[in-house]
Amino acid sequence: MKNLRKVLCVTMAAAMTTALALPAAVFADDTFHIGMIGPITGAAAIYGSAVANAGQLAVDEINEAGGIAGFQVEYTAEDDEHDAEKSVNAYNSLKDKGMQMLLGTVTSAPCIAVEAEAAADNMFLLTPSGTAVECIQAGDNAFRVCFSDPAQGTAAAQYIGEHGLAEKVGVLYNSSDVYSTGVYATFRAEAENQPFEIVEDQSFTDDSNKDFSTQLLAFKDAGCELIFVPFYYDPAYLVLGQAADMGLETKWFGVDGMDGILSVENFDTSLAEDVMLLTPFSVSAEDELTQNFVAKYKEAYGEEPNQFAADAYDGVYIMKQAIEQAGVTPDMSYSEICDALKTAMTEIEFTGVTGTITWDASGEPTKAPMAVVIKNGAYELMD
Repeated sequence: MKNLRKVLCVTMAAAMTTALALPAAVFADDTFHIGMIGPITGAAAIYGSAVANAGQLAVDEINEAGGIAGFQVEYTAEDDEHDAEKSVNAYNSLKDKGMQMLLGTVTSAPCIAVEAEAAADNMFLLTPSGTAVECIQAGDNAFRVCFSDPAQGTAAAQYIGEHGLAEKVGVLYNSSDVYSTGVYATFRAEAENQPFEIVEDQSFTDDSNKDFSTQLLAFKDAGCELIFVPFYYDPAYLVLGQAADMGLETKWFGVDGMDGILSVENFDTSLAEDVMLLTPFSVSAEDELTQNFVAKYKEAYGEEPNQFAADAYDGVYIMKQAIEQAGVTPDMSYSEICDALKTAMTEIEFTGVTGTITWDASGEPTKAPMAVVIKNGAYELMD
């Protein structure tokens, strides 16, 4: 009996050691596991909540239609509050829960931190809205749905110049934010090729983003006809309010971070009248894909989707198309899935609510931008 107990103990110990040695992301079930990370609460919650909601909407549609290659999809969202350390913690939590691929993260600084971990793990990462170049540079495992910061800055300068929107331009940017500084750098570089002059540069930081009176006065004194604002809707709504209070009359031109300003609680949307921005998505687009998405999103969540929601919605369907292209199955490890998707992403051409997109091995998308202007509290397409 003693010997039998000894054998049983040794066998159980060996089994436990083997179990501990198995990769955490190998599954015996028949479900794909997609994780999502973004700011569901906090100052950037309009972005993260939109991604969480739209991703779930896409997953629900896919599951109702029979899944991906016949397999159902599980979608789990984690809140990072737009904080890099919390985002890494969320990544590790999702990995422990069995994540096989990641939709995220939503904002740039957290995405850079998480991609370093995902690249080391060889976990497939598709960021819907992380625009900093570094968001997908740590490894060959990462791709993005949105435009990168350089692409946005260049395209914005070209649009302003080609459409003759102004001759004297000012720029206000967040010098402590990688997203804002990245867009600013390429905007300034491309401005050298355009028929306008940057007559005033002003900046702020995350620690000084409440009072913009000094910067706005400088723009007023310089006679700026248009101010380029490459930063998030928070604190853009404060800038617009303070500009109105001081009687600064100028045009405003932003990029995708401005999307969401119409949803800021208690914000007077008339202050955003005629604000222009570049975006890959507009609720006013008349194609069937967009209108179906807008209608379903409004029915599910009681509000119109923003560009971040559109990127996330497409992101899930991009994963679906790449999975089907690669012949991936849920019993594969996340690393095996990642290896297969790296190739598949460069082979597919995807058409969704944010346009038609292709990718190269760098993970950067190729697609056409669009410009919108805010009229009567809604976005309208521009020529």
